[in-house]
Amino acid sequence: MRRNLQTAKQLRPIDLAREHGLSTQAVRNYEDAGILPIAERTPTGYRVYTPRHAQALRAFLALVPGHGHPTATSIMQAVNRAATDTAFRLVDESHAQLLADRRTLQSVEAALRDLAPTLPEPPGDGRDTFVGPLARRLGIRPATLRKWERAGLVHPHRDPHTGYRVYTPADVRDTQLVHQLRRGGYLLEQIAPVIAQVRSAGGVAPLETMLRDWHARLAARGRAMLAGAAALDAYLEG
Repeated sequence: MRRNLQTAKQLRPIDLAREHGLSTQAVRNYEDAGILPIAERTPTGYRVYTPRHAQALRAFLALVPGHGHPTATSIMQAVNRAATDTAFRLVDESHAQLLADRRTLQSVEAALRDLAPTLPEPPGDGRDTFVGPLARRLGIRPATLRKWERAGLVHPHRDPHTGYRVYTPADVRDTQLVHQLRRGGYLLEQIAPVIAQVRSAGGVAPLETMLRDWHARLAARGRAMLAGAAALDAYLEG
């Protein structure tokens, strides 16, 4: 039976699965999801695949690292229903998102370069402060601090007895960073990713390693998109 299948260029689910270390159920699930073309059936109901199914599986698995599982699935579904324009649009959207992510990284790096000589680290005395004193320190109105809070850039907590906003040393650092970026002409929506990265890194100093990792992830994603494009082109040519 196996010799006859190979002679006729027919493949079983196990033949596709073994190439990628998958289970045969995973291969069947991919077909059911529209990632693979619909397979013919033997008179006894067994699925019969062809080299084109194997090529479709290679294309899908090559697309996943660069585009993510949901988008890769949508791309293959579109190709298999002959909606190539939709597939190309999905690919373009992924590339556009990668470019946007690169620009965000560039903005973060530029902002931190400009701020590095002037931005102090959180005060070392560990004391909290309130809206009025902090606004006076920065030379802004208390309403501006509240606006930044509504925009999600600063997260002071509330004193349980008075209900007043309380800014920790880390909150003070964040407000200083927002203030400097606003003075540099950045919009609030541009500042948000900078603040998020500073906050998640625990300060400005640890960001160097984070930025290198960010660069590496974007480079890997771009390389994966190239590999996915080659595999998808091979499938379209088949």
